[in-house]
Amino acid sequence: MKRRDFISKTGVGAVVAGSTLLAPSIVHAKADYKWKMVTAWPKNFPGLGAGANLLAKMINEMSGGRIKVKVYGANELVPAFEVFDAVSKGTAQIGHAGAYYWKGKSEATQFFSAVPFGLTAQEMNAWLYYGGGMELWRELYAPFNLIPAAAGNSGVQMAGWFNKEIKSTADLKGLKMRIPGLGGEVLRRAGGTTVNIPGGELFTSLQSGALDATEWVGPYNDLAFGLHKAAKYYYYPGWHEPGSTMEAMINKTAFEALPKDLQAIVMAACKAVNMDMISEYTARNNQALDTLVNKHGVQLRALPDEVLKTLKQLSDEVVLELANKDPMAMKIYSSFNQFRTQVSQWSTLSEQAFLKARAL
Repeated sequence: MKRRDFISKTGVGAVVAGSTLLAPSIVHAKADYKWKMVTAWPKNFPGLGAGANLLAKMINEMSGGRIKVKVYGANELVPAFEVFDAVSKGTAQIGHAGAYYWKGKSEATQFFSAVPFGLTAQEMNAWLYYGGGMELWRELYAPFNLIPAAAGNSGVQMAGWFNKEIKSTADLKGLKMRIPGLGGEVLRRAGGTTVNIPGGELFTSLQSGALDATEWVGPYNDLAFGLHKAAKYYYYPGWHEPGSTMEAMINKTAFEALPKDLQAIVMAACKAVNMDMISEYTARNNQALDTLVNKHGVQLRALPDEVLKTLKQLSDEVVLELANKDPMAMKIYSSFNQFRTQVSQWSTLSEQAFLKARAL
């Protein structure tokens, strides 16, 4: 009887002990973090909006439902240009946008989206992940209670849609164009008038004549917006956005409240979406360009070398002036510029030389 009592007691003890050991993992598995994602893009918009949706989907699935992210397109929860503040304040836990929209917060944010005549998508990722760029980006966003991550890239964009031909730099004078970030300042110095409006307003503004020209992204997104119905000429290359990084900005308080494994999942999902988006744009842009030219009769034009040289000179001036505005901007510029100089040598011997050889 004593032995049975002992076995019974130890058995119960084992169950109790087992329950005690298992309880934390059960609670951990059922932990539920409900996040809102606000974006600067129209809901479900091809490429950009789809990238935000994919990021949410990956976080949901990779976490086994422990994080549930609901996506809100521009103007559903907050306007496109209020994404930064919404995530910073915790109204939403994560945002998806382009860093150059936040130059009003800090002009140095523009280094992490698109610098005219700067880095291609592949070079940008190299700087961010292996050249110290990501550490600088996090340092810049830290005072705003934000953690940034690269979460997409559109690759080299198009110069934009124009209702008149650009034959010389003189044709830029008086041109009213939607072009954000540093590219907008460059065009302004070339004599143009620049505005920055959300993508959803581009077609109407161009069609009504409120704009003479606009840039957006490239054939894939531009076809989706129907911009070919509002302008005649389609110019390349996208000197102002050679490798535009899309960002996921994460509320730091919300991120640090996650267990370490969920933090790793969020960051891994951002990295996966960063790769996925550039892959999709590379595949879709060519298909869309073929449709624009051969089905809709779009007139494809190359910007004259004279125009590009002028824009390059002005770009160098604008970027250097930005760097001189404050120590943090100079710190980022020094890293960016040094990396661009170094990587350009390799890109010339590898990518550029190969593409030239392939065209023979």
